Amino acid sequence: MTLAQFAQFSFILATAVGVFSFVRTAEDGEARRACTALCQVSPNYAARDRLAPHFALDRLGGGRVRLSDYRGKTVVLNFWTKACQPCLEEMPSLAALATTLRARGDGLVLTVNTDTSADDARSALKAALGGDAPFDVLLDPDSRVVAGQFGTKLYPETWFIDAEGVIRARVDGARDYSQPLWLDFIDGLSSGPTCDVEFLRGRPRGPEAALCTDVRAL
Repeated sequence: MTLAQFAQFSFILATAVGVFSFVRTAEDGEARRACTALCQVSPNYAARDRLAPHFALDRLGGGRVRLSDYRGKTVVLNFWTKACQPCLEEMPSLAALATTLRARGDGLVLTVNTDTSADDARSALKAALGGDAPFDVLLDPDSRVVAGQFGTKLYPETWFIDAEGVIRARVDGARDYSQPLWLDFIDGLSSGPTCDVEFLRGRPRGPEAALCTDVRAL
């Protein structure tokens, strides 16, 4: 190989390495952007392979509601009871999220109460919110749906269901849903690139799971 050929080969190799590094950096940046909200939310469960079970329940304000009635919108499904103090403490932040989603028109908050009396649910809401709830409240006094179909034992528990009716995440325990992070997370369920990270028992797993360690360290 002549000196000129060697120089040409070195230039081509350096260019290829540069292009590869640029592409990898861009891909890493895109993956990080797609995964940031999910990693920060750190749900107890997250995946994309489970349809939400069908159910129909009576609404606190009257009428009967099916989960499928909300197909086409992201549903934040919250389970609660009046005896659960953390449920009542997070209720104002759920109301704030519900108001924002309603204004945007692409999602909604739906709560299911398991108290035996509708009056108990109504009085608990009034105490927690100081008025009417800006979201539908469904009644499941025998816990047929909450425990029987979703397997919930502890409250509060919140499920995120995408517009196609697929369960994307579950959060155990109270959170502050008034934080902008939750809107970013909800937006990520329906638009843009998907994040190749799942959560099981609160631990990230999958090809990009290491991104969550980086995000949490920020």
